[in-house]
Amino acid sequence: MDFAFLIMSDGKTDSAKEMASICSGQFTIANVNDIEDARKVAAEMERKGVGCIELCGAFGQEGCKAVIEATGGRIPVGYVIHLPQQDELFKKAFS
Repeated sequence: MDFAFLIMSDGKTDSAKEMASICSGQFTIANVNDIEDARKVAAEMERKGVGCIELCGAFGQEGCKAVIEATGGRIPVGYVIHLPQQDELFKKAFS
């Protein structure tokens, strides 16, 4: 099965060019600008046979739901979370 990991960027990315594959193409990492961009990229990945997509934590529940909708709910989509004790560290790192 092919897997993908989508990373949310700063909004200045050409997502068509910001992809890399490893493991003989079975795992793709894609950098997307926002949730709408992620929806497009994920839908295309699903059409091309990606069987599972994981999202960076920046997507949150709503972004994850949007990607699930974009893939028609045909493949599993998850997102990374962190423990609440690290909220302040994450705010500092991504502000």
